[in-house]
Amino acid sequence: MARLRHYTEFLFLALLLAALVGLFSVQSDHFWSLVTLQTITNRIPSLALTALGMTFVLVAGGIDLSVGSVSAVAGAVFGWCLADRGLPAALAVATAIGAALACGLINGVLVNALRMPSFIVTLGLLEGARGVAYLVTDSQTKYLGEKLVLLQATPFAGLSVAFLLTVTLMLVAQFVLTRTVFGRHTVAVGTNEEAARLVGISPARVRLIVFALSGALAGLAGLCHVARLGAADPNAGSGLELSAIAAAVIGGTSLMGGRGSMLATFVGVLIIATLEAGLAHLGVSEPLKRVITGTVIIVAVGAEATRARLTARRLQRAIDR
Repeated sequence: MARLRHYTEFLFLALLLAALVGLFSVQSDHFWSLVTLQTITNRIPSLALTALGMTFVLVAGGIDLSVGSVSAVAGAVFGWCLADRGLPAALAVATAIGAALACGLINGVLVNALRMPSFIVTLGLLEGARGVAYLVTDSQTKYLGEKLVLLQATPFAGLSVAFLLTVTLMLVAQFVLTRTVFGRHTVAVGTNEEAARLVGISPARVRLIVFALSGALAGLAGLCHVARLGAADPNAGSGLELSAIAAAVIGGTSLMGGRGSMLATFVGVLIIATLEAGLAHLGVSEPLKRVITGTVIIVAVGAEATRARLTARRLQRAIDR
């Protein structure tokens, strides 16, 4: 029954994405084209990678508001390694992702040690990590040229290496969440932490790992952003955390934990990217585009909240019987 529900929800998302594509194709003569498709797919790696990490955290019952700033830290560290230290690109990449991973571990350690809501802890790191990005870059954009040109190469059907890597990682993440012991433990912790503890699962260990994954994926997202722009910008990733949460929620991930799908989150990313691209093709002004996108996000969150309440009521009625 649960599997059928998941298939139904995924089908609804696919139909919604198809409806958006159809609507914008009718409204704009130039939307339905290979160029538009390539543009959308090659611009989404940063958001998609961040949303995958966010999904892990949300399923475990937490939230990570620091991912936008962490992605900026990764870009800043990469730029510092190349421009200021003259390190090889491969070592700079490893250092940048290591810095982002460290940020994720800090989140996990603090959430476990302080026993505070992840909302508060990651909100603090959102500000702290952004400050680190400014310090590392001296508050200046570092122009790096084509140091990460490999990520922007288009070896297959005009799709970038960054996009193909993102799809691969999405499939791996889906396998981890649905077919591994760790994935089952993550769902269990998000569903009922106390019950998970009673059956021998360590919620602290699960939280540490999901926050580390979120940090590392945000770091890779930051490098994809650097590759696309050819520069390390300390302001990069601003607002990325909200878009990542929106993509996950549109994909059906529960804000209360215990429920989520990497594949559905990826479709949620495509829906957001298609909406933004379609509105741009229609010449909608940036302020109005933000209003429309924000409205879609609110509707998605409201629908998820309503679904959670209805599920809780059905469960309570079943218990009362």
